[in-house]
Parts: sequence; structure tokens; C-alpha cells
Amino acid sequence: MDENAGMIAVYTTLPNEIDARKIGRELVEEKLAACVNIFPGMVSIYRWQDSIETGSEAAMLIKARNDMSEQLLTALAAKHPYSVPAIIVFEPQYVAAPYLEWLFAQTAGSR
Repeated sequence: MDENAGMIAVYTTLPNEIDARKIGRELVEEKLAACVNIFPGMVSIYRWQDSIETGSEAAMLIKARNDMSEQLLTALAAKHPYSVPAIIVFEPQYVAAPYLEWLFAQTAGSR
């Protein structure tokens, strides 16, 4: 398996850990993601409608197959509670072969 291709990591933020757990679990159950990491208690500072806001959020890192990115991103956008969600896709330069094999085994379809 090629360690330089095949995986994406999707970063998003959610209003709280409860929403992150719900969406993360659904994505794994639907085999759109192999693993979801949730970082609760994040503080975000951002501009919204011409004012500076500060709030608590949960960050989520979703690990999935590159060839399923369209399905994953469509599902994530549909489940996301924000009207303007941060959904950012990263393509790693390197993924250890055993991890990549595991990731493909946990997600829909075969390579």
C-alpha cells in the first residue's frame, strides 16, 4: 500500500463535545471515517457579523479515505449544526503503511 496516498484528515469545529461525539460516531458507523478525534474545551476567537466573538467549541479531526472524500464531506456538511462550518481537508504527505491498511479496512468499499 502506498504510504504517500489514500488518506485525508478533515478538521472541523462544533459547538460542543456532545455534537462532536454524535456526528463523529455517525461518520464511523456509516463507514465514511475510520477514526474521529475530538478535542473538547477549545476556545475560539473569531469575527462574526462585524463583531469579535469568543466561545467554547470542540475541534474534530476525521481520518478517512481520499477516494471517499466527496461522500464524507457531503455527509459532514449535512450533519453540521453551523450555517458556515469550518470544514478543512488536509492530505498528509506520509501515512504509515499499517495505519493506512487499517484505515481502508474500516471504511466502506475496498481499495
